[in-house]
Amino acid sequence: MKNNEKRSTFSGKLGLVLSAAGASVGLGNIWRFPYLAAKYGGGIFLLIYIILALTFGYTMIIAETTIGRMTRKSPVGAFRKFGNSIGHKFGGWINAIIPILIVPYYSVIGGWVIKYLVEYVKGNGHALASSDYFSTFISNGVSTELCFIAFALLTLFIVFAGVKNGIERVSKIMMPILVVLSCVITVYSVTRPGALEGVKYFLVPNFKNFSWMTVVTAMGQMFYSLSIAMGILITFGSYTEKEVSIENSTENVEVFDTAIAIMAGLMIIPAVFAFSNGNMENLNAGPSLMFITIPKVFDSMGLGTLIGILFFVLVLFAALTSSIALTECAVSTFQDELGWSRHKSVIILGFIMLVLGSLSSLGYGPLASIQIIGMQFLDFFDFLTNSVMMPISATCVCLLVSKVIGVDKIAKEVKSHNNPFKREKIFNFMIKYICPIFAAIILLSSVANAFGIIKM
Repeated sequence: MKNNEKRSTFSGKLGLVLSAAGASVGLGNIWRFPYLAAKYGGGIFLLIYIILALTFGYTMIIAETTIGRMTRKSPVGAFRKFGNSIGHKFGGWINAIIPILIVPYYSVIGGWVIKYLVEYVKGNGHALASSDYFSTFISNGVSTELCFIAFALLTLFIVFAGVKNGIERVSKIMMPILVVLSCVITVYSVTRPGALEGVKYFLVPNFKNFSWMTVVTAMGQMFYSLSIAMGILITFGSYTEKEVSIENSTENVEVFDTAIAIMAGLMIIPAVFAFSNGNMENLNAGPSLMFITIPKVFDSMGLGTLIGILFFVLVLFAALTSSIALTECAVSTFQDELGWSRHKSVIILGFIMLVLGSLSSLGYGPLASIQIIGMQFLDFFDFLTNSVMMPISATCVCLLVSKVIGVDKIAKEVKSHNNPFKREKIFNFMIKYICPIFAAIILLSSVANAFGIIKM
């Protein structure tokens, strides 16, 4: 960043909490979490996820936010602040590259959400419920590309406006609306005839449904859901004033993120139970649950079109807040490392998004014949970032804190201005021993699964 440019900051704790929560609450919660919970045991998956979020997730949020505030830098500069070795450079750049790779394919999925919202507004909910609508849509290169570009431009426009005027202002508007919409749809879903069995399946742990992959999948979801190990929280930490309590803010983000994930599960899983009389095949629909199964559910309801509109408005808001955070992280790196202005950084990133996003957008249509290790472009980028790069990134953060900075200096920063650090002992133990092991397990399990060594 140019020396004469003052670093942007959030206006206070609320700005940090809502922006960080906006980063966390996205497609990871509303699209990914419900289908993984449905597939990997319902209540037992939820219980394991909550335990991991309160330990592993808490530790990584504290570590990354504190590193950002200590250095006032985006990931590359933050790591370099503590040394200029190859290891420091690698740790910084892997954190910086992850958002640049995620936001293009994330915007493609955001474009799908826009398409479904538009169709519900036009009253075409019944057409969306047909089994082949989604596959026909994503194989149409022109349609998916236009929707992707629309979502990407919306994201870039908000980031172009800056931290306070763009990111924080939009988060303060979108997050409360998202909560209200979540509550409305959740109440409607759980009160459908037959939905109670779905509520029990999702909320009551059944240890018969437990497997090792339940733990591994919950760990992987936690990265995606809490936006850890992708540079976002380091960047947001760099915008945070010293008097803001990092621990209190982290607790607020934990609660907000977990509550939205639970509500997303209650929006979707009971509705599927009610629609299918508890048919597990519908619950195991996987990534297509939101775009194939849920429209069928809405089509069977009396107020299906209205609920469909509300649901996809909610999903669009959630997707936007996360894509904004991912884009901001990349823009901050360009500003810090290349000395570019915010506006130039946004424009350059826009070109990168167009190129990489188009690969993912066209990967189920005109480019369907091109695959990488048996995956379409979107699936490959998701695997590369979430299953390979993010566990490595988390390990780099753990090593930086425990071996280079030292947990005492982290604690001192967290406690500045007499702020609390109630779970300091848990943090120290997790960052030194448990988090690196968990990250290694996710990495090895995911790679083994991708190459068919084990089956998740």
